[in-house]
Amino acid sequence: MTVSFEKNLKQLEVLVQALEDGDSSLNESLKAFEKGIKLSRLCHDELNKAEQKVEILLKDDGDQTKKEAFDD
Repeated sequence: MTVSFEKNLKQLEVLVQALEDGDSSLNESLKAFEKGIKLSRLCHDELNKAEQKVEILLKDDGDQTKKEAFDD
């Protein structure tokens, strides 16, 4: 079962907050950091896939990609 980007991101945010709080032991912190790195990579991969899909959708007839900035 694939976990959604949003759930991975939320879990990463929780881990970051726990690490920032500094209430965990060194061992717990290392485990949280390792899990956070894995989640960060999963989120990064999902964002890259989404960006590739957007670029495909924005290609014009001349096979040129139209780069458009997203408004914040």
